[in-house]
Amino acid sequence: MFWASWRLQRTETLIAAGILALIAALLVPTGLNMASAYHHDGLSACLGQNPSDACDQAVHGFAARFDGLKNLLAWLTLVPGVIGVLFAAPFILELENGTTRLAWTQSITRRRWITNKLAIIVAAALVAAVVMTLLMAWWHAPLVRLDGRMENSIYDAEGVVPIGYTLFALGLALAVGVVWRRTVPAVIVGFVGYFAVRIFFDTWLRQRIVSPVTATWLDQPSPGARGAGPNLDHAWVISQGPSDKLGHALSLTASPCVRSLGSHSQAVSGDCLAQHGGGYMHAVYEPASRFWTLQGVETGIFAGAALAMILFAAWWTHQRAA
Repeated sequence: MFWASWRLQRTETLIAAGILALIAALLVPTGLNMASAYHHDGLSACLGQNPSDACDQAVHGFAARFDGLKNLLAWLTLVPGVIGVLFAAPFILELENGTTRLAWTQSITRRRWITNKLAIIVAAALVAAVVMTLLMAWWHAPLVRLDGRMENSIYDAEGVVPIGYTLFALGLALAVGVVWRRTVPAVIVGFVGYFAVRIFFDTWLRQRIVSPVTATWLDQPSPGARGAGPNLDHAWVISQGPSDKLGHALSLTASPCVRSLGSHSQAVSGDCLAQHGGGYMHAVYEPASRFWTLQGVETGIFAGAALAMILFAAWWTHQRAA
């Protein structure tokens, strides 16, 4: 039974392997180039709390050199969705073509057929997701040392969330497919639904699933001063701006402390803000230390939804498929 299921799954497995091979062909040479530049520029010596001006210039030069490539590879966070719906397709296709009837008239029960099929599908999707995550984590290593892992383009490709994303896309395509019994539409709807949920998480829900930290501190605009504020290095800063002592945001556009410098540029007087009850900064952020907490909660949500949809697909197939 496992061998027959594997043979029916091999086309999708080869396609997934081809996708991963293409990604590796892109990541390996560029990753080696980036790692070489990181060590050549001596950026490991610039990771202290008070980097020198030379370090700042080297870091900015490094970021400018690889920023375009990093933004391009951020689209690879959609690959877990592609892999998920890809591995769901053979199961739906068998229901669409009615080949399940032949299997169920043999010595194989419906329950055994469904269990074996879904086990192979989930296992293959998990392996592909882990390989993808390891490749992306290796490629991002120099950027993580400099900027941390809380930025969306890095966060979405690190840790364990890609596994949750893959399972969610798989479960969604299966749930739609077993009811609709049309492979291509189900795969398209599954990926579009995955994409929509990802946008919802990245732009709204992620900053709310774990309550962010808030901090208000007296701003110190003197050159070289770090101020008394929290350490926001490698943190995910959700919002930050001038405020009063209680952390209420100030509207600088209507403030008498803002003067025009021409060409739409402005300057803000710190002394004036202090006289008008301002002179403070307020930030809402997720510290870098919460990376695994956020990853665990988000993965739990996606994996839990995926499990529910996979179980629904199994139940529907067992009870409703003719």
